[in-house]
Amino acid sequence: MKGQIFKIHSDFYYVNTQDGEYECKIRDVLKKRKDSIVTGDFVELEQINANSKQAFVSKVLPRECFIPRPKVANINQVIIVCAIKEPDIDFEQLNRYLCFCEYYDLLPVLCFNKNDLEGEEEIISKIKKIYEPLGYTLLFTSALEGNGIKEFKKHLENKITVLCGASGVGKSSLINAVCPDLNLKTKQVSQKLERGTHTTRHCEIISVDKESKIVDTPGFSQLKFDFLMPADVGLLFREIMQIQKKFGACKFSDCLHEHETGCQILEHKQLLDETRYLSYLQFVKEAKEYKKQVTYSGKKTEAHSKVVHNKEITKISSKKRRTSRRSANQNIDKEIHE
Repeated sequence: MKGQIFKIHSDFYYVNTQDGEYECKIRDVLKKRKDSIVTGDFVELEQINANSKQAFVSKVLPRECFIPRPKVANINQVIIVCAIKEPDIDFEQLNRYLCFCEYYDLLPVLCFNKNDLEGEEEIISKIKKIYEPLGYTLLFTSALEGNGIKEFKKHLENKITVLCGASGVGKSSLINAVCPDLNLKTKQVSQKLERGTHTTRHCEIISVDKESKIVDTPGFSQLKFDFLMPADVGLLFREIMQIQKKFGACKFSDCLHEHETGCQILEHKQLLDETRYLSYLQFVKEAKEYKKQVTYSGKKTEAHSKVVHNKEITKISSKKRRTSRRSANQNIDKEIHE
């Protein structure tokens, strides 16, 4: 029996199948391999008995895609939710989400919620000026008044969509707007801290209809570019790629567009929005720390499984592997002889 994990909570894996929902545990062999099993994974189940809605996860099927933060697999697009106000837009955080989508080759859609507050015309104009020329899809919604909800729901059709964004921007309110029966918990933005508090505690796939699903995730604010080299950061910014395509490559192949001579990006810096360029510099700084780390420290890890005669088997850790009795006796004889 096959299905898709729609929620993980307290070591229980909740799986949607053609026969309904199952509450599952994972087989010990998967625990020994330490394979990461996440929301969105398609799995094979072994039913405990014919009349039970409990089962064991025996196998994880190959993924079409995977993102580690938030941990979710087999999605089609990412809708990045920001609030126009309350809390104010954090452009660096928004650019982080966009660059993560570019890195994992996922379709990003920008949704700016709380489009019912006064005095937002200036910020909306700035948003359009920055992101429309880059080809990103923009949505403006108000979960409170229902503005833009039809268009938002249209973008969910025939897709598994992950919603991401900081706490307090209205992700749960948007889900309630398209799925009123869910009545997800929401909270007001803290007046003292001027930011939201977590209302979603774990990733969960929610069905909008038979063909459309949303992955509700907790707010994430600690995404860092501590996994790639500095020279690769520019590949995640569409405007940098556009400038190099139009005016040619920089003089040096490892140019980081900071202060180098012959840099096409610095020469045409007027084509870059300041918030985007400042985000780029910050991400390069984080990538430099990663480069320093991998240069001066080893990254070798032991595999948890191996293939023997076309069959995958779990490897026993070298630390846990017991010495055979014969080898132990040989070692004793050797020590006595010495």
